[in-house]
Amino acid sequence: MFEDSTFWLFVVTPGLLLGLYAQARIKANYVRYSGVGTSGGIAGAQVARALLDARGLQSVRIESTPGMLSDHYDPQSKTLRLSPEVYYTPSLAAAGIAAHETGHALQDAAGYLPLKVRSLIVPAVQLSAKVAPWLFIAGVLFGANSLAWSGVLLFGAQTLFTLITLPVEFDASARAQQLLVSQGIIHGEQQVEGIEKVLGAAAWTYVAGAVSAAGSFLYVAYIVYSMVRRNR
Repeated sequence: MFEDSTFWLFVVTPGLLLGLYAQARIKANYVRYSGVGTSGGIAGAQVARALLDARGLQSVRIESTPGMLSDHYDPQSKTLRLSPEVYYTPSLAAAGIAAHETGHALQDAAGYLPLKVRSLIVPAVQLSAKVAPWLFIAGVLFGANSLAWSGVLLFGAQTLFTLITLPVEFDASARAQQLLVSQGIIHGEQQVEGIEKVLGAAAWTYVAGAVSAAGSFLYVAYIVYSMVRRNR
């Protein structure tokens, strides 16, 4: 497999290069704008609370959660969880991340369709991540076409999830930037530019994930297709 040029073409190279690029951008922009304070010196948790309250979402809780950049919104418990670096830090980087997660809470409250779809398919994607490789490997080893194609379809479910994630994340970032400006938390072109860079860098991680997942799907599909042709 690793000697196959298609493996490097579809799976390794695009996802790896984009992933490295995304991580470099995130690190550079996070470090840079972690040193730039917010207007009024408010921390990430305060930013999130202000934005949620401005949209009438006082019932959404905000909690600190362990781990670096472990920030996320839980639609089941209506809880926004922020890493300590974001929760307690009065920086532009923390404000951008907190606002982005707030964007997901706003999507949930508005019934944003892509978020609903993503939430619905999460259990299926989690199952497919465990089962797909085994079905694919077993199908290829034993020459069982239907088993191998089942694995491919489950890989496709993971790819679909990453593709649905893209509009969800980009929309959350757009809502975040708009709210930060409208609520007066950021001011001036320099702060707006800083938020754009922080949010833009984070968006590239999802692009890299989608490209990597699509590459894996295309590769396993190619393997099974080639196997079927040889067995004819």
